[in-house]
Amino acid sequence: MKKFLISIIIVTAFIVTISCSGGKKSGGYELALITDVGTIDDRSFNQGAWEGLTQYAQEKGISHKYYQPTQKTTDAYVDAIDLAVAAGAKLVVTPGFLFEPAVYRAQDTHPNVAFVLLDGTPQDGTYTDFRIETNVYSVLYAEEQAGFLAGYAAIKEGYTNLGVMAGMAVPAVIRFGYGFVQGANYAAKEISSGSVKINYTYIGNFNATPENQTLATSWYQSGVQVIFAPAGGAGNSVMSAAEQNNALAIGVDIDQSAESDTVITSAMKMLGESVYNAIDDFYNGKFPGGKSVVLDAKVNGIGLPMKTSRFKKFTQADYDAIYQRLVSGEIKVLTDKDAKDVNQLPLDTVKVNFIQ
Repeated sequence: MKKFLISIIIVTAFIVTISCSGGKKSGGYELALITDVGTIDDRSFNQGAWEGLTQYAQEKGISHKYYQPTQKTTDAYVDAIDLAVAAGAKLVVTPGFLFEPAVYRAQDTHPNVAFVLLDGTPQDGTYTDFRIETNVYSVLYAEEQAGFLAGYAAIKEGYTNLGVMAGMAVPAVIRFGYGFVQGANYAAKEISSGSVKINYTYIGNFNATPENQTLATSWYQSGVQVIFAPAGGAGNSVMSAAEQNNALAIGVDIDQSAESDTVITSAMKMLGESVYNAIDDFYNGKFPGGKSVVLDAKVNGIGLPMKTSRFKKFTQADYDAIYQRLVSGEIKVLTDKDAKDVNQLPLDTVKVNFIQ
């Protein structure tokens, strides 16, 4: 009887191991993602990256797992990476610029592990030493172009009183915001509208809080029709305010149309696609380690989700036409490297109220 019970326990343990490792008998988890400041279902950056990883893993039967750091510190990120590697990770995805110092250290500690760093390049934490080894692939996005498309579409849709409620004033967020106001300015010039107003601020966080919802509510009640929220989880606060004030919002990073009927479109980075492609390159012996790339309109790295957008006037043909101008280089969207703040952008049609 004892031998029979032992056999059952062994078989059960074996089945659990198989199911946790994506059908592989080797155990452990080959693909790993370390979450940034949000969660795996943050409806933003972490989720977009995780969806790309899980799609590839499930298609190919590869074991995978995500790890959430205990704290929002470089040491905690490094600990999470170490844990993933100890559990068998061959490739680790790190979504967000906050991972730059952690990957800077991990690329040396784990030279045989591949790292995909989204939205950043490895640096020592003081921004004095930038170094990328052959086991790291750094992926950046042309947020300014994604923001441009969203701002352009909002004006073409007929809105004239807009808002940009951005999170922290970090490069990627700044580029989103700068792009949005430039897109609005471009569209306003096309339709000869000199009455476009844009509230613009950085709230200093990426969290869904009552304070952020109150701020969005005050904007809506003062006449703002649409708020663009490149602010992570704080975008949910904007959506909640929009729902309560019969107003609209524009999502960010991934297609957020399912989050609220108030979301008319989203300024997307093709996060899932870029993670999927990087993993595919890794398993096909073509991992682009040692490189830092910017994915823009030319490689379909950014865009709006036209199939799920709730436009009534802005058409697919309109979108294709303006997108092609970005691809051809006819339109150059300025970034954080070109202007210290939004008021330094060459905006000759829209009026920006920069709230500091």
